[in-house]
Amino acid sequence: APAAPAAPAAPAARLALGGLPQWGVAAAEATAATAPQAGSLLPTLLAGLALGSVAVGAVQQRRRAPRSRATGSARRIAVAAESGVRDLLLQDAAEPRFPILSRRPAPEGTFPKLPASVRPGVVTGQALVDLLDWAKENKFAMPAVNCVSSSSINSCMEAARAMDAPIMIQFSSGGAQFIAGKGLDNKEFHACVAGAVSGAYHVRALAEQYGVPVILHTDHCAKDLLPWFDGLLEANERFFKKYGEPLFSSHMLDLSEEPLEENIEICTKYLERMAKMNLGLEMELGITGGEEDGVNNENAKPEDLYSKPEEIWQVYEALSKIPDANFTIAAAFGNVHGVYSPGNVKLDPEILGNSQKYIAAKLGLPAGSKPVKFVFHGGSGSDIKDIR
Repeated sequence: APAAPAAPAAPAARLALGGLPQWGVAAAEATAATAPQAGSLLPTLLAGLALGSVAVGAVQQRRRAPRSRATGSARRIAVAAESGVRDLLLQDAAEPRFPILSRRPAPEGTFPKLPASVRPGVVTGQALVDLLDWAKENKFAMPAVNCVSSSSINSCMEAARAMDAPIMIQFSSGGAQFIAGKGLDNKEFHACVAGAVSGAYHVRALAEQYGVPVILHTDHCAKDLLPWFDGLLEANERFFKKYGEPLFSSHMLDLSEEPLEENIEICTKYLERMAKMNLGLEMELGITGGEEDGVNNENAKPEDLYSKPEEIWQVYEALSKIPDANFTIAAAFGNVHGVYSPGNVKLDPEILGNSQKYIAAKLGLPAGSKPVKFVFHGGSGSDIKDIR
């Protein structure tokens, strides 16, 4: 019997990770308006067979037709149009927010002292630049915490909400692999990449709900870990292509064990690629002493623990030439990783102040200018007076 007209199908669950939301459409059930009479059974069957033949012919013709070069997103929108959900798909495609939660109103937060560009959620692009400049102008540092699980990520965001302040959440290669799990193969750093991306999506899904601005970052990446860095940049590029912003806020390259010229050369190459998607870079020169995440510099030469203003200027001059570059510098001033009793760590933060003066003079800036954004590593064991 002819089916009654089906109501528009309701959209089913969206798939979360990686891209444009995909909509499954619940099958519409139709019931016969009236039961067929015995005499009309044969014509009904013949009509059904005829309609079936037409449908099969249409499918075969569609399969034989040359495939369109349209993007996957465009094809999904076309399919969604046939299912009555085209408008919803287009709305989601235009939203840069995390797909699962895009139906919820965006929390605005209450940060009257923060730059207007900084909102709850992951901070990227110009908002990242504004937030770092704002911290420097107000003479304070934002804490960065290496996270290894959803629990530690949530703890950071809960603390940031309690303090009504922004926070940096970051992953090391080892921490990222831990997030992925011991059972995942780490050939070509697959688990390290997957774990960091998974952690990033977790932050993106919840940061807005906690109502806090988060700088999403990765920690030390030595030369032998560059394949991990490459995988992260590929993930950022895919995310940027779909949402107009990178997945992370920034990444760190730690090539401090390499000659300074090579360090600058590699950082320049990567920053040129990163700047095209508004992704920030943290670079390190000089050596941070102590041990962290398998990198042991406990026997480093004392002179290597202190950067020179001339070296910092070399870095600043080279990276500043890159269009739209956003970078920070982790310069060594005696800081070490690890927990030590006060007095065992000899900090010389005047290196940083003198470097600001040196570079400001090179640039012809007014006295008191601070052109460099510095990052401090290894605060554990330092006397509170030195930190202040």
